[in-house]
Amino acid sequence: MRNMYKILASQYDPIGYLTLFTTRARVIVQDLWKTKCNWDDVLEPGAIRDQWQAWEMELPALTDIQLDRCYTPLAVDVKPSSYQLHIFCDASERAYGAVAYLRAEDKHHHIHVSFVMARSRVAPKRQLSMPRLELSAALAGAQLCQLLKRELSLPVKYVVLWSDSTTVLTWLKSESCRYKVFVGTRVAEIQTLTEVKQWRYVNTKNNPADDLTRGKTLMELAQESRWRDGPPFLLSPPDQWPVHPATPPEDVSEYKKSTFCGAVAVDPEDPPDLSKCDTWEDLIMATKEHRDGAADTGDPPELGAEDRANIELLLYRRAQQGSFPDDLAALQAGRDLPRDSKLLQLAPEYDDFTGLIHVGGRLRQAEDIPKDSRHPIVMDPAHPITKLLIREYDEKLLHYGPERVLAEMRRKFWVLRGREAIRKHQRKCFGCQRWQANPDVPKMGDLPPARLRLYKPPFFSTGVDCFGPMTIKTGRRTEKRWGIIFKCTTTRAVHLDLLESLSADAYLMAFRRFVSRRGKPFEILSDCGTNFKGGASELHKAFSAMEPRLKEELSKQQVKFVFNPPKAHTLVACGRGR
Repeated sequence: MRNMYKILASQYDPIGYLTLFTTRARVIVQDLWKTKCNWDDVLEPGAIRDQWQAWEMELPALTDIQLDRCYTPLAVDVKPSSYQLHIFCDASERAYGAVAYLRAEDKHHHIHVSFVMARSRVAPKRQLSMPRLELSAALAGAQLCQLLKRELSLPVKYVVLWSDSTTVLTWLKSESCRYKVFVGTRVAEIQTLTEVKQWRYVNTKNNPADDLTRGKTLMELAQESRWRDGPPFLLSPPDQWPVHPATPPEDVSEYKKSTFCGAVAVDPEDPPDLSKCDTWEDLIMATKEHRDGAADTGDPPELGAEDRANIELLLYRRAQQGSFPDDLAALQAGRDLPRDSKLLQLAPEYDDFTGLIHVGGRLRQAEDIPKDSRHPIVMDPAHPITKLLIREYDEKLLHYGPERVLAEMRRKFWVLRGREAIRKHQRKCFGCQRWQANPDVPKMGDLPPARLRLYKPPFFSTGVDCFGPMTIKTGRRTEKRWGIIFKCTTTRAVHLDLLESLSADAYLMAFRRFVSRRGKPFEILSDCGTNFKGGASELHKAFSAMEPRLKEELSKQQVKFVFNPPKAHTLVACGRGR
């Protein structure tokens, strides 16, 4: 068997043109596995050995197989061509698969059909019915269609999928939920990958995929056939293609077993519509208006503590009557709960005073624990009243995590699958999503040129700003002083000085002391403070008043003043405040 797999795997066929030939070998290997032989066992004489030797003797004929890989010949005008993709599906008791053809038609109505790709599978060892095998073939065709639409670069106008099984075509036009698991899952996947209107009927005589299930020899593949050139009807106009025959009665063996499940509940109080209430408070007010018949005066109705408690009990009873009607009836009559009840694990108890179902347990003697905490009220997570309660607790706790909300609700209510219900609510809650979202940190921009002057002396580019005031004592007087800081934007070196005032003259004197000690900078960067603006304007006026010769000498030592945009320092201050 090892040598058989070696020979079979050595056949390289990426587009599946030799599928008719290799499928025969895979069927032989499947029959051999049924004999339960091992990898290194010698193949005994018999029908399987004769079939394999006959298949192996055809291998020298592989050199005679030729296939033109150009989809359209020179006789077809390529640019204005209309391309159509046709996929045929078929199945037999031993194999199933699909084959695709490209139909090209130019503006002169010259039609050419070319082979594109084929796929096949050996039928499973567990015997399936023919409709199920035909459905598996249709699924293989849908998957092949998705692959070709993704890989082909040609502008395919539309796709047509062909099947000779009327049962499969009827299934594809129906809802997948009506059928059993095997049929339902495959019908759903086919309906996802393709559209129902793309499927058409073709009889077995014109279905080239029928050759795939029967197999051919290499000598037959080397000759002209419908496998290589496609079915003849594709060369005709669409109005001459096969049409769907009369639909036979549908096979009901693949239908799911249907069971009617209904319940009748009568609510004598006819409470308000729950879908119109967005919050728990809205529901309480709507219930009071409906119960008391209050007129719509525009003002909210008055609600006392006793009225609120009675309305809440009414809503709890309504939720339990809608969620656990059988359990409620059994507990009221003193009978055991049904075996399929969702409340069996909670040891439920019925309270005659409130008319509610409570969780049982062994905490009846705990006098220090409130009754609602010892025996919480049972609620169904799918009921709208329970959803409003979860929303009320979530908003009251400021959209805390599910564990905190569940712990708070457990003080009074026992919600079935409560943790899951709270998480489901918080996934849809805008407030929870906003509080739990991660901040989006913006990317930082490029550094300015003043920060990147690596081979310049310190304070070549200098930023300047003032700070203070600071209170000092001069004799018996109390005066104010301000600090000024010069900072090298490249090396982060700092020069500090003291200002007697925030005037332009004081700034110029501090700047003069800075230049005498640290050297002349190339540029000064500052905000739009009046002292800096005044100092810059005075330097410019002094420079313009100098003699031309002196101007010429000092132009080489000119300092460039760079100011922030107006009010930019205000924005920075606000940012620090946050």
